[in-house]
Amino acid sequence: MTAEPTTPRTPGGPPKSVRVRPYQPFDLPGMYRVCLLTGDSGRDAGALYHDPDLLGHVYAGPYPAADPGLTFVAADASGVLGYVVATADSAAYERWREDHWYAPLRLRHPESLAVDPGDGSRDWQRVAQLHGTPLRGDDPLYETHPAHLHIDILPRGQGAGLGRRLMSALLEELRERGVRGLHLGVGSGNPGARAFYLALGFAEAERREWGSVMVMDLRERGGSGR
Repeated sequence: MTAEPTTPRTPGGPPKSVRVRPYQPFDLPGMYRVCLLTGDSGRDAGALYHDPDLLGHVYAGPYPAADPGLTFVAADASGVLGYVVATADSAAYERWREDHWYAPLRLRHPESLAVDPGDGSRDWQRVAQLHGTPLRGDDPLYETHPAHLHIDILPRGQGAGLGRRLMSALLEELRERGVRGLHLGVGSGNPGARAFYLALGFAEAERREWGSVMVMDLRERGGSGR
């Protein structure tokens, strides 16, 4: 897939050339940084973690490790400012993540750390995820909409169409693979993200206590955001 340039403007500065392209291994540190800086419902979560890599270990790193062809990044001369990660088969991905990603991380982050220290930090929540009961993988949603994704963009890259470009690249690849449907979760504290997905063609499948589950039928061509 060819990369496409865009030119968002940054406050107080000239336009910077940004390119949306397939993931490369050297992108991973930048992706972890973006994950942390957007990890509090789109806001900077740096003050919430003692270990700045924990959030990326859960929501960014395992996806390109499992299937690098479903990760796309937006980057400029200063580095990565956005990305989308995905899996085409959520059930298979969860099995792989349990055996090949979470298992070694548990040695570094023992379950004894999955206790709230009372200082407002969230490391313990991510450690609890690492040691949590593996998902069963038999959710009916996995049959109808087996793919899922996470997308994050730094504030300096927002409002320039990067979200749509990243999503377009991912949706094209998923359709080329013949994936029938896609789902994602949107936290209740991020209404802007929910509006973004609705504009792209997602529909709300259900409400949960933490937010919304949204879905897209990839057999319909109207959901590319183009």
